[in-house]
Amino acid sequence: MDLSFQIQGGDFTSAGTASSQVRRTLKELGVDASVIKRVVVALYEAEVNIVAHAYRGLITAEIKPDQVFMKLIDEGPGIADIEKAMTPGFSTASQEVREMGFGAGMGLPNICRNADVFNIHSVPGKGTTVEITIQIK
Repeated sequence: MDLSFQIQGGDFTSAGTASSQVRRTLKELGVDASVIKRVVVALYEAEVNIVAHAYRGLITAEIKPDQVFMKLIDEGPGIADIEKAMTPGFSTASQEVREMGFGAGMGLPNICRNADVFNIHSVPGKGTTVEITIQIK
């Protein structure tokens, strides 16, 4: 089963829509709650990163019997130093985003912690692609 979501940068009122829909779908499919939690945490963090940092993005979720594969492609400023961005607490979020309660610098570390496979590729000035795979056991 494939799901797809268009994400608009700066639209915090809609942030979480994709992760909620994926959660609902996984529940309907009878996926174990511990797997659903890992998927939702990773996807929500990645979704909020698009809203907070990019102009727009596309999320696709491919749900198979043995795994959930999510790909997030955004158009935005990109990440100049991915290694630094993976450091817990490091954030490039604006003051406005921080005042809304986002941008604590835990997004990428939380995604990585919940994923079985995590890949990130970014081109400064172009955007970022994140791939997350979570096994369904």
